[in-house]
Amino acid sequence: MKTAQRKVLDFNGQNIYVGIDVHLKSWSVTVLSDILVLKKFSQIPQPEALYKFLVTNYPGASYHSVYEAGFCGFWIHERLTALGINNIVVNPADVPTKNSEKLRKTDLVDSGKLARSLRAGELKGIYTPNSVALEMRSLIRLKNSITKDMTRQKNRIKSQLRYLGVEIPLEYIEPHSRWSKRFIAWLKDVSMLTPSGRRALDIQIRHLEELRKQKLEMTRALRELGNTEQFRESLRLIMTIPGVGQATGMTFLSEICDISRFENAEQLAAYIGMIPMCNSSGEKDGTGDITVRKHAIMRSNLIETAWVAIRQDPAMSLFYMENCKRMIPSKAIVKVARKLVNRLFFVLKRRTEYVNGIVS
Repeated sequence: MKTAQRKVLDFNGQNIYVGIDVHLKSWSVTVLSDILVLKKFSQIPQPEALYKFLVTNYPGASYHSVYEAGFCGFWIHERLTALGINNIVVNPADVPTKNSEKLRKTDLVDSGKLARSLRAGELKGIYTPNSVALEMRSLIRLKNSITKDMTRQKNRIKSQLRYLGVEIPLEYIEPHSRWSKRFIAWLKDVSMLTPSGRRALDIQIRHLEELRKQKLEMTRALRELGNTEQFRESLRLIMTIPGVGQATGMTFLSEICDISRFENAEQLAAYIGMIPMCNSSGEKDGTGDITVRKHAIMRSNLIETAWVAIRQDPAMSLFYMENCKRMIPSKAIVKVARKLVNRLFFVLKRRTEYVNGIVS
């Protein structure tokens, strides 16, 4: 009796591991089974195309995929997950890399590295906020970008004045007079030797005024967002901490998304980048400077907030001055920012207002 040839593929009970090196115009993909390298190829940048390939060639299998966090955000993750693929997004710095892969780096090498590490269980996915949280975060990040653009534009105007030999009157150099309406009016009346110089300065001033209007619009939008049910109570609580204003509070809440994902303040500090690097071995115990691994937006905001906190909170001011006795101010303020992390974690975790300390 002859046995009929089996023509239907069935991968039930088997795992398929997919490493994706994501780029704008194409994806490099490596597909592995538990023991074999099944396929390496490039495809169009669409999750649906990858899903179609997997179900056509490996039907019934359990699909697992990974890609590195980067310019593409998390929409790929959401669509892959919706298609039934167990996807994770990883920090590129956490992917184990061989020396040979550093010396011979290609897109297919990178995708193979991701697939191999995923199969070995060496990768841990980062937190992936949903699209709603990302859109709210984009509004707050845009305001921060506009603020930076304003600083750059002010520096361009001052640079142009210095280049042309125009001195700024002393009354406009004082901090409380800098970039006031009177100073802008003076800029508009500065005498130039040629119409070209006058026109160049006028264009620079109009650009600054437009950025100011945009920042005002963003501030109003931020205030409206802070009054929504999602942020209202949490924002009220953390603003009881000296130094924390609406902008800093909204930035913190939008970047963290969910405080419950941190078990303690130490984890939150590590995520932000408010912990020191260390190099300890045997009897040698070495602690270095603040870690280079950080959430850049949150760390810079917290350090700025710390400078405000030492002026508003006597306990923080005392803590800062004590640290200044044994280190430079730029390092002492980082210590203050680290204490702010503890306060933020306590207030949000306990859902209680902060009570100022008393200096005896």
